[in-house]
Amino acid sequence: MSDRIPSDHASVHTERAEVARSGGTRRPCLHLPADLALEPGSFVRLVIAGDEYHAEVREDRSGFLLRGAYDLKSEARDPGRAENRLVEWLRDEGREPGDPVEIDEIEPGERYGLRLPGERTFYRDTSGPGGSLQDIASDLDGVDSDG
Repeated sequence: MSDRIPSDHASVHTERAEVARSGGTRRPCLHLPADLALEPGSFVRLVIAGDEYHAEVREDRSGFLLRGAYDLKSEARDPGRAENRLVEWLRDEGREPGDPVEIDEIEPGERYGLRLPGERTFYRDTSGPGGSLQDIASDLDGVDSDG
């Protein structure tokens, strides 16, 4: 089994998300398409530029959104002083409110990837034994591997 999955692989479902403002702040966030298998208040793993982070799925009057992505699940639960990797990536890529980004559904309800429209990327395959080993390593590091 391959250890990398391309974003255009048949097993990866891609939707378009839109950059928006987070509430009354100037910080960007992502409005997500309704077609994704998401639950408000759940935590997902989010792959951005090859690195995996943790994000909480939020809900507002227009649907689901992601306000941030963090190194640890505990930081996603309480982001107060943690580095927001989603905001960093959006700013680094010059994404403004109204701009699209692609969101790849790698493992429905659990693992997603972000990329710019038209770009192709590869995701690490965590479905086999390597994924289980990663979960064990995360548990040893004190990180909850349930998303």
